[in-house]
Amino acid sequence: MTLPLSGSVALVTGASRGLGAAVAIELARLGAHCVLTARTQGGLEETDDAIRAAGGSATLVPLDLTTAKDEFDYIGPSIVERFGRLDIFVHAAAVLSRLTPVSHIVPRDWDQSVAVNMTALYRLIRSVEPPLRAAPAGRAVVVTDAVAEEPSAYWGLYSAAKAGAAHMTRVWAKDAAQSDLRINLAEPPPMATATRKVAFPGQNPAELTQPAQVAPLLAALCLPAETRHGETIRLQP
Repeated sequence: MTLPLSGSVALVTGASRGLGAAVAIELARLGAHCVLTARTQGGLEETDDAIRAAGGSATLVPLDLTTAKDEFDYIGPSIVERFGRLDIFVHAAAVLSRLTPVSHIVPRDWDQSVAVNMTALYRLIRSVEPPLRAAPAGRAVVVTDAVAEEPSAYWGLYSAAKAGAAHMTRVWAKDAAQSDLRINLAEPPPMATATRKVAFPGQNPAELTQPAQVAPLLAALCLPAETRHGETIRLQP
């Protein structure tokens, strides 16, 4: 039986845990070879183990988005050089800096949040757009957050960076409107992740949606049959 993504290659950021790891496993289960990036080698290896247990394959690329510079430019070309193509890009990497009033934001937190939540996306778009446009059915999905659209006290730093990334993604979609590349934002519900635990330490994770429940919905946006473009799609299991 031919799998829906058999022969395709996917790049997934933030793939060491949470939704990034879950969607990487799901894409591999659908037949894609997954190139996984994240800061922690150990977390990537755990995702790789899960992918192999599901019968899939992956390549690990440890990368700290806070300090990366020229590495961004090499990612797209390196994937094409090794595998001959890049069909899917899922950007799930994010960092939640300290929740604080806007007037209390310190430069170090600002630099980290903007670097991971916004600048990394722009650098990756530069690198992956050419092979995605050349793919038979290029698909890009950027994970967003409800706070990017709904201002909330103490969330100014994270929400501003995520809002910038969301706006940039929508503009990117308009840039690619005349191509076969399909670009969308995906907004998951509150999930039982390490990031959520930091923001809401008293919340019972058993009462939240699990990343594995959301992953099939996000992976579906990467299929050749997906025709939506430039939309914000709310993922509700």
